[in-house]
Amino acid sequence: MASSSKPNPRSKNQAAKRKPAIAKDSKLNKPFTPKKSYVSKTEQAGLIRLNRFLSNAGIASRREADKLIELGLVSINGKVVTELGAKIDPRVDVVKYDDRVLRPEALRYVLLNKPKDYLTTTEDPMERKTVMTLVLEACRERIYPVGRLDRNTTGLLLFTNDGEMAKRLTSPKHGFPKLYHVETVEKVKSTDLQKIREGVKLEEGYINAEEAEFVNDDPRQIGVRIHKEKNQIVKKMFEHLGYTVKKIDRVMYAGLTKKDLARGRYRHLTEKEVSFLKMIR
Repeated sequence: MASSSKPNPRSKNQAAKRKPAIAKDSKLNKPFTPKKSYVSKTEQAGLIRLNRFLSNAGIASRREADKLIELGLVSINGKVVTELGAKIDPRVDVVKYDDRVLRPEALRYVLLNKPKDYLTTTEDPMERKTVMTLVLEACRERIYPVGRLDRNTTGLLLFTNDGEMAKRLTSPKHGFPKLYHVETVEKVKSTDLQKIREGVKLEEGYINAEEAEFVNDDPRQIGVRIHKEKNQIVKKMFEHLGYTVKKIDRVMYAGLTKKDLARGRYRHLTEKEVSFLKMIR
């Protein structure tokens, strides 16, 4: 007799318990709107500093580019420039370095849903797996991870070669939200969730979450919305309160989500998403 192909409802329920979703109407999912950003007149006019242009072209860092300019190795429209702070219009000006016309490197923005057991580093002397191998085919340009995720933490990780944006996104003063889905071995007390919201004293100082609540009323599944960027800060909060953290998954990063992005996969950001991130200053 042929076996029935009818799905097992019990296995479905078990799968649902393993991967509970944070409800859309939860306070954890409230929208993030960056503060009104200041855009300089230079940026409004479409101009860019010469040292930044050299950096974007992959010649050198901005500080090193200043040295090249002072040495008279860079020209704009056939004229050698040695004055720091010079600005160009990359749409019309011709910049040369060492008699070679420079083209600015295309800026890339790649979002990865990081799996477990991958280091957030460009290389590892012990030859362990790094996130760079997962985005190797994403683009020709050399991209780098923005911030860090612990080796065993999964979820959203942004890569880019836009140094200016990476610097803004990792700056503590901007404080854009990250949403984490935490799974603990022990049941978490409601009173401890309140402590996480009010602030927990760690080596880094008092750290608090903007929001913290149970996922689907499960005391072992907690959603944490937090602005801090420090490494392993969410894990440290729970461990400080005596809980064993089983899993941590970053499900939202600066308004970006994992929608339609499977574990271990990446995608390029849309123009709308890039424009949104540029508002974070």
